[in-house]
Amino acid sequence: MSSLAPAPLTLPLQPGPARFFVLLAVFICASCGMVYELALVALGSYLLGNTIVQASIVLAVMVFAMGVGSLATKRLTRFAALAFALIEAALGIIGGLSVILLYLAFAFADVYTVAMVGLAFVIGALIGAEIPLLMELVQRIRAQRASSAVADLFAADYVGGLIGGLAFPFVLLPLFGLPRGALAVGITNTVVGILIVLWLFRAELTARMRVLLAAFLVLIVAGLTVVWVFTDDIEVTTRQRLYRDPIVLSERTDYQEIVLTESLRTGDTRLYLNGDLQFASADEYRYHESLVHPLLNGSRRNVLVLGGGDGLAVREILKYPDVESVTLVDLDPRILDLARNSERFTAFNEDSLDDPRVTTIAADAFTWLREAEHPAYDAIIADLPDPDDVATSKLYSIEFYGLIRQVMAPGARLVVQAGSPYFAPEAYWGIGEAVAEAGLTTTPYHVDVPSFGDWGYFLAAVPGDPAITRTESGGPVVTLAPDAPEGLRFATAEVLAASTTFPPDRDRASVGRVEPSTLLHPRVLDQERGAWVGY
Repeated sequence: MSSLAPAPLTLPLQPGPARFFVLLAVFICASCGMVYELALVALGSYLLGNTIVQASIVLAVMVFAMGVGSLATKRLTRFAALAFALIEAALGIIGGLSVILLYLAFAFADVYTVAMVGLAFVIGALIGAEIPLLMELVQRIRAQRASSAVADLFAADYVGGLIGGLAFPFVLLPLFGLPRGALAVGITNTVVGILIVLWLFRAELTARMRVLLAAFLVLIVAGLTVVWVFTDDIEVTTRQRLYRDPIVLSERTDYQEIVLTESLRTGDTRLYLNGDLQFASADEYRYHESLVHPLLNGSRRNVLVLGGGDGLAVREILKYPDVESVTLVDLDPRILDLARNSERFTAFNEDSLDDPRVTTIAADAFTWLREAEHPAYDAIIADLPDPDDVATSKLYSIEFYGLIRQVMAPGARLVVQAGSPYFAPEAYWGIGEAVAEAGLTTTPYHVDVPSFGDWGYFLAAVPGDPAITRTESGGPVVTLAPDAPEGLRFATAEVLAASTTFPPDRDRASVGRVEPSTLLHPRVLDQERGAWVGY
């Protein structure tokens, strides 16, 4: 058994302090590893949505790879100090550049998922290789029972993971953003990993190895610093690749990425949130006239708009002089600020948010409805982002529509933008089922919006309300009010009458049984995920 005991080391410190600094290095490196993991998940959710899928893939691949990396280091324990330094250097390079590399893969090569799995595996394998090597080094500093050494190492590792997990959203992202946050961690990882070896374990290295490691450290830090300096240029160039027209505004807020583009040829201005098109100025009037005017064929004194922070739906509402108040609830205060103060928005929303009848509230619509007492509203618009991730899927649930029903006045109506019945028929009709399960009768309708394609809505009301004019199926009639404003460019009584007809390949019967979405079963996510295939 004695032949298996690790050879003692010649150290610049007493064993106790030396062990402390090794465990401190474990703590820092574990924090870095957690940040790499969260950065991959965050980037995937930004670019592709569906955080659950992104997190599941990254976590599963990394945990598997950690086992592979741990097994692969068995033959390296004879050179534990040098191997640890090189592994931390590799982690610093790959982890530090991971966000930028994946963004480039997404924009230029369309191989994001393959690249993400590959990076997650490599990073996971390198993280997995750390513990066996550190175990060897700790035992060489001062031999102890294996259980005690493992307990110390894993305690430092887990606490480091906790700190890294908290630092990522509360420190790194606010201070540096995602690409520079990963670079900062990569630099830290490299410096700590190599310096701990050059200082504590220099007796394990030849003079040539020490010089090469020091040079390697300088080169890596210098290289990552250069990338840091040019990160903005890289990001701008890469982002432009994702959009057809020149980008005229790009910001990342606490909630989303905001991108505004403008065509040099036609002047068409387009707003994208997290890469999803929100409006195109060339045809947004089709979308918003169809959304708003059928709703306002009835009581409309007090109107509630959930979403629609760009002010375009509010513009249409204010065309009715008998509207007394409009309450607009949108998640992102920056969108509300742009809609009120940016000429690129006010040119289209006609300064609607400055109207004295309009009150804007920056809040999550679900939370806002749930957590406070509200007056009853005569007309409610749910103009919310498509349900392509967990955060937005709750806004298409039975529970959400139940909250809306609670603030509907007698004679009130609700209109829901529900996506495309052509490209995403299961999601579209599933949203209608959720509205109906909340106790409302619905009328589906759809129109052609060239920038979106075939786009659908549901007009809904409380069953049996005598103030509502209904179709034979019991839903509200989709038409214009007798006093609808003149000058509408798209929504006419004839167009709206035709909008309630669906072709046989996209009508309700064509999709069969569709389950509505709930908070615990966000089925709309799966329905949306299976849509748009081939388009």
